[in-house]
Amino acid sequence: MRTVLNILNFVLGGFATTLGWLLATLVSIVLIFTLPLTRSCWEITKLSLVPYGNEAIHVDELNPAGKNVLLNTGGTVLNIFWLIFFGWWLCLMHIATGIAQCISIIGIPVGIANFKIAAIALWP
Repeated sequence: MRTVLNILNFVLGGFATTLGWLLATLVSIVLIFTLPLTRSCWEITKLSLVPYGNEAIHVDELNPAGKNVLLNTGGTVLNIFWLIFFGWWLCLMHIATGIAQCISIIGIPVGIANFKIAAIALWP
């Protein structure tokens, strides 16, 4: 079932959203101060291409005892840069794609997956 939904996602807009994420990845490589965001862009690119069978979890859920104040502060600053440069337009792209997919009955599960990725795109 996951394979069918992933193919449906690719056909109904997953390819376009993946291109948007690839563009964000390339821009984050070019801009020096956003270089730490490049890996996140790449991981979310893969999630956008194949959303079924993958799960996005926060790093604090992986190691709750290993919280680092400096890492959390730096992550917040990078997330603010992310929101300004990438987050808002990637989020809007996923919301628009999700709305377009939800117009048909067959696209509703894929549209819901795009809404979930939109939340990740805003503040990874």
